[in-house]
Amino acid sequence: MRCTSSLIDGRTLSKESPSHGLELSAPEKARAASLDASEEALWTTRADGRVRLRLEPFCTQLPYTVHQMFYEALDKYGNLSALGFKRKDKWERISYYQYYLIARKVAKGFLKLGLERAHSVAILGFNSPEWFFSAVGTVFAGGIVTGIYTTSSPEACQYIAHDCRANVIVVDTQKQLEKILKIWKDLPHLKAVVIYQEPPPKKMANVYTMEELIELGQEVPEEALDAIIDTQQPNQCCVLVYTSGTTGNPKGVMLSQDNITWTARYGSQAGDIQPAEVQQEVVVSYLPLSHIAAQIYDLWTGIQWGAQVCFADPDALKGTLVNTLREVEPTSHMGVPRVWEKIMERIQEVAAQSGFIRRKMLLWAMSVTLEQNLTCPSNDLKPFTSRLADYLVLARVRQALGFAKCQKNFYGAAPMTAETQRFFLGLNIRLYAGYGLSESTGPHFMSSPYNYRLYSSGRVVPGCRVKLVNQDADGIGEICLWGRTIFMGYLNMEDKTHEAIDSEGWLHTGDMGRLDDDGFLYITGRLKELIITAGGENVPPVPIEEAVKMELPIISSAMLIGDQRKFLSMLLTLKCTLNPETSEPTDNLTEQAVEFCQRVGSKASTVSEIVGQKDEAVYQAIHEGIQRVNANAAARPYHIQKWAILERDFSISGGELGPTMKLKRLTVLEKYKDIIDSFYQEQKQ
Repeated sequence: MRCTSSLIDGRTLSKESPSHGLELSAPEKARAASLDASEEALWTTRADGRVRLRLEPFCTQLPYTVHQMFYEALDKYGNLSALGFKRKDKWERISYYQYYLIARKVAKGFLKLGLERAHSVAILGFNSPEWFFSAVGTVFAGGIVTGIYTTSSPEACQYIAHDCRANVIVVDTQKQLEKILKIWKDLPHLKAVVIYQEPPPKKMANVYTMEELIELGQEVPEEALDAIIDTQQPNQCCVLVYTSGTTGNPKGVMLSQDNITWTARYGSQAGDIQPAEVQQEVVVSYLPLSHIAAQIYDLWTGIQWGAQVCFADPDALKGTLVNTLREVEPTSHMGVPRVWEKIMERIQEVAAQSGFIRRKMLLWAMSVTLEQNLTCPSNDLKPFTSRLADYLVLARVRQALGFAKCQKNFYGAAPMTAETQRFFLGLNIRLYAGYGLSESTGPHFMSSPYNYRLYSSGRVVPGCRVKLVNQDADGIGEICLWGRTIFMGYLNMEDKTHEAIDSEGWLHTGDMGRLDDDGFLYITGRLKELIITAGGENVPPVPIEEAVKMELPIISSAMLIGDQRKFLSMLLTLKCTLNPETSEPTDNLTEQAVEFCQRVGSKASTVSEIVGQKDEAVYQAIHEGIQRVNANAAARPYHIQKWAILERDFSISGGELGPTMKLKRLTVLEKYKDIIDSFYQEQKQ
């Protein structure tokens, strides 16, 4: 039994203003304005450290704390719906006013359990109102919010909980509780665990339900919490985001109160997110909140502008997301590229199974619309055929997806293929990119309806700066960032912090890109992903991988190999359906992949048929597709000379993809070492 509904019944909330906590003292406001941190450095690696804020003439916004942000939102949005969640198949909602009061109760509960200043509350659970209450309550209580991915092993949980000195860990299920019970003995700072979705299997010492936590918190006077809130400064750490780290241990990215409040305001403004006075944004929360993109977009931006955040089911990415989208009808939506790709494949499957006329209608409508959007992207008065195509066909598709009211669709966290962007453009759904890192509190560049160029990551958020270093002849260099978004440092990692932030305070992203004349950013790859062949050629892998996927619609993943090797080779996986229960790749090809096989003269319908029997027609078609990509390559060293099809698509469970579906290249190199070595051994014979 989840406890949100019992936290918000009439007994725990009165509509009267509580005697404390709803009056900001004048000194707090004044102190925010006169914050003098001139003696501080731009970075720190201590959880209790402070930094000099990057206040500049062109970015004069006064720093403020998370509590001040919430307090100001209460004034404007107190009675609006803040959080929506499903109980027994019915949507329930709570107001900002209720949200604030519950967060205070949770904060007092954490203090009673012994949460110390600059120690963490780690949260290990799927997106839910309780995740939000725990996060906001942690900050109010002077602690640091630390999200842990729900897919983390007990060892990974132990590393993070120990590194961030977690006094409390909040979990959603017994399964997550078991992980913590296994490692508790190795966590000297851990005082208690709180579980919220189901009760613990039996009464255990120092394990509490969310109701028990709130009950305990009643023993803490409101004044005690206010005293802690009053001493908070915008240049102190309040959030830790652990990078999933492709190599070594994850790094704890320390974000200050100013990082959070500034980015929630200006990063979202650059994406054209509206304040609720103009139009209340409705958002579906389903991407992991332990990742900066979802946390800044769902949680902190929601408070800043009074958005209504509705929570998807824990199995959203296994197929139920579209049901939630249809029921909630969001006004803005964010997905990592893989999520958009899966939606695209689903539409293609449905189209392939529908009748001849309907299929032809869809293809006609999409081609007319794509043509219009490519030739006149900003033309408001569309020709009659485009309007007809939209009215007759595309509006229905968008409605079926739950996007009938969605004005802004965002993506970030990984590169998006040209094929996917063009597909959605054909549905009259523009995908707006954002670019940033955990280390830049998420968005440092944003696209929006007023700021859009196909394949670009948008323009720098007003108030932020960018420079490219070590540019080549094409103007491509390493992207370096500066502004109020830039993190405080990596917790307990001085060397890594030095590597990331140079002596002048610029963040070196490790990403390569170029800026056009209008300041739009185009990402070309990662510095570390750059393949340097044995012949000394620098080859960015992403454009070549994209070209192969564009040329061969049967290919799901393509990974280029060739670092310190004599020539380039490639690993390929085929588009297959996912198991709806587990999201694991199955052996069955998608409709689109089967269609490809039929077109080239193969009867195959499974991956194993193609790979196991080396299906001649499919292998020949892939060979020819790769030859076409090679023919368009800039020079011979950019040619793919050998390739292999793997028996299983990349997945999170297989280890090839990270929690946000980003390709983990080093893992793939290690896992398929034998296949890769075989490409190069034959040369020696």
